[in-house]
Amino acid sequence: MNISIIGAGSIGGSLGKLWAAKGHTIFFGVRNPNSEKTKKALEGIGDSGTVLFVKDAAERSDVVVLATPWESVPEIVFQIVDMKEKILIDCTNPIRPNPDWPLSQGTSAAEEIAKRLAGFHVVKAFNTIGAGNLVDVQFNSVQADGFLCGNDDHAKKIVSSLAEDIGLRPVDVGNLRNAELLESLAKLWITLAYQQGIGPNIAFKLLQRQ
Repeated sequence: MNISIIGAGSIGGSLGKLWAAKGHTIFFGVRNPNSEKTKKALEGIGDSGTVLFVKDAAERSDVVVLATPWESVPEIVFQIVDMKEKILIDCTNPIRPNPDWPLSQGTSAAEEIAKRLAGFHVVKAFNTIGAGNLVDVQFNSVQADGFLCGNDDHAKKIVSSLAEDIGLRPVDVGNLRNAELLESLAKLWITLAYQQGIGPNIAFKLLQRQ
């Protein structure tokens, strides 16, 4: 599968390496293809990874992964707004306010993105686990869960498969309206990891009694 990852930071870089190892072709979409951050993201990917400008990367892929800070999202959306029939995985978390896109009570970053990208099937995913844990999602004998939501069942099936590729157990929490819950879950992760001092080596698990 051709996957474009917008952003070459810790989450985007980790997902790119993991998916490349599973045989996917990765295009990193960045502002500056020659930056040191981009070169670092390509380490270990080899011929399965290519660096392009944002729009060029998105045009070459069926799946676009948005892995940038929330404040960078308006610029990215402006560049890809005219594209159609692509899956967009939103990994962002609106931790800091974005003056360009203020979020009102009862909405989410993913829903605001979907409003502006009418030609995309938006799925919220990979936002509730720390980037450092993506390379090893096994916690002792317990497999971490990858929570996701979206309005298109086919898109969610594709994203679930990509979650399984990196070892997560996909958990579908419903339509995109529930992205607000996943973004709140990410805030809880941050609170536990840093404010409560537990540390970032943690993940969420849905337990079900048989």
